[in-house]
Amino acid sequence: MDKLTDENVQTKLTELPQWSLNGDSLQRTFGFDDFVGSMAFVSRIADLAEQMQHHPDIMIRYSKVTLTLSTHDAGGLTESDFSFAHASDAYVPATEKA
Repeated sequence: MDKLTDENVQTKLTELPQWSLNGDSLQRTFGFDDFVGSMAFVSRIADLAEQMQHHPDIMIRYSKVTLTLSTHDAGGLTESDFSFAHASDAYVPATEKA
């Protein structure tokens, strides 16, 4: 998979308002009521990652989960990263906290 140009990244980022650039990665922090809610989300994300064969970096801080996406083989962001970001947003329960 080819690395996206900076212009393509900026265009695609407009479709993901809760995601931001962090260097050559996409990043979003999700908030939940408690640790159990965070872990349930991580479990769903792990299943998604296996289905898509694209695995994010995951940081868990009690009621917050941060996903970081980058395609290491391409040296930056690819279509796969944006596809995963869109798909992970669909896994967020209505009870997610800001």
